[in-house]
Amino acid sequence: MKWMVAALFLALGGCVSVSELEQSHETLDVMSGKTPREYADCIKTHLAETRGALVEEARDDGLRLVVPQRYTAGTGPAALVDISKRGSGSSIKLHERLNNFPLRLGDVRTAATECISGS
Repeated sequence: MKWMVAALFLALGGCVSVSELEQSHETLDVMSGKTPREYADCIKTHLAETRGALVEEARDDGLRLVVPQRYTAGTGPAALVDISKRGSGSSIKLHERLNNFPLRLGDVRTAATECISGS
């Protein structure tokens, strides 16, 4: 039992870097009719109350949003949202920390899904 508690603590408290998140499997891979700017602004609005300030990085063909941890500031990102220009819309890929953990917070995925076509 002690080993399980220690493993859970490490899984929840461990640091993950942006490059490690990039290599993880996407938890969302979709297209949107919104431009990268419109989609990024929507995500920022949805996560304004539950997360700290998102870091926005300009990319060749779009934007990347680095979403901070909710409760443990300074321990690496919780998620990456890669938004690429595709025609008149966007291609969105979401990489989440603990993507296989069923009890992870769902605010990032919910925001990413609601912003596909909603406001």
